Amino acid sequence: MPDVLVIGGGVAGLFCAYFLRTAGATVTVVERGPIGGPQSCSHGNTGFVGTQGSAPLAEPGVPAMGLRWLLNPESPFFVKPRPDPALIAWLWRFRRLCTASAAAETSRVLLDMKQRSLAILRDLCGPGTLIADGMVIAFKTPQGFDKARSTVARLNQYGVPLRELSPGELSELEPGVEFDISGALYNEEGAYLRVPEFLGELADRLAGMGVELLESTEVLGFETAGRHVRRVRTSRGDLRAEEIVIAAGAWSAAIARRLGLRLMLQPAKGYSVTLKNPDNAPRRPVLLSEGKVAVTPLGDRLRLGGTLELSGMSTAISPRRVAGILRTVRAHLPALSPAPAVQTWSGLRPCTPDSLPYIGRASGNVALACGHGHIGLGLAPVGGRLLAQLLTGATPELDPAPFSYGRRP
Repeated sequence: MPDVLVIGGGVAGLFCAYFLRTAGATVTVVERGPIGGPQSCSHGNTGFVGTQGSAPLAEPGVPAMGLRWLLNPESPFFVKPRPDPALIAWLWRFRRLCTASAAAETSRVLLDMKQRSLAILRDLCGPGTLIADGMVIAFKTPQGFDKARSTVARLNQYGVPLRELSPGELSELEPGVEFDISGALYNEEGAYLRVPEFLGELADRLAGMGVELLESTEVLGFETAGRHVRRVRTSRGDLRAEEIVIAAGAWSAAIARRLGLRLMLQPAKGYSVTLKNPDNAPRRPVLLSEGKVAVTPLGDRLRLGGTLELSGMSTAISPRRVAGILRTVRAHLPALSPAPAVQTWSGLRPCTPDSLPYIGRASGNVALACGHGHIGLGLAPVGGRLLAQLLTGATPELDPAPFSYGRRP
């Protein structure tokens, strides 16, 4: 019987296991598929980490923009209309959080997490796994660029090394790449992880530390005594542990519901298209900011990722959504050489209305580490360390209140 059973072998669960084991706990991880497999939210994403992109999903102006996008089947944001009380409650709360004050406070929390996570990744990752050569943020319209430029000084004060790029500087950074944009910013701390390779490397490290990894193991139910979980029923038999951590990504809400816990969590589908890398592709990651598309070079591959689709637990791929990503890339990089797709993928990101994850004890011997949303790779490292600190009685490095189950996300 281990000290801790972690349900979920994605990036959040693996970092919980890493820091719990580092603190001396015995740990077992169960994952419904292969670690890093296609069911994993991190399998096909663009791997962005670093200090870029700490704004929450709920920002001023998003509701109006969302209504306009809903009329366009190729837009970056889509909500599939359906009579789902949980979705309606989530959207209602999301709309109420689209204020300047709420967005500013959440951004500070997310940026702090991303800065701490980047430091962890720098210490942990081997050569070639974390690529930290900086990131270009491109803006198609003058209005979008002007708005972004107005935030540079404030973000610099918070430790984000953003600066404006002149056309000549952009050409030096990305020689031979033709951009059709109004302007660009550069974040020298922009970085990305090679995924899903990173998950496999982290799993191998955990196995070497003595963590038990049970892949292709589905949680079927629980045996409880009051608020205490005595056994976890799985497809490979019953498991027992002193502490249970639910870190199952988009599946966390359904698992928690079996224990009477209600998480305000929605699966947000994202898409990626991985191409054979064209010769004239960017050498650094590029965020096409207004189009909400990320471009990541992965050696002999080029990954294009984007969209946020609230359509339930379905991972079905919409050709029109994929077409929207490709259209956005062509509009920003018009000379990019045609290249065949080697993979088209979709995954479910676990999103809370306030963009902050659930981290900490929820009830009895059950804790949560889920809801990291569209920036999970950039939040999970420090989130795992905080969860370990809370469960082992160490002094938490972050105020746990913004991540508590009892808050109203």
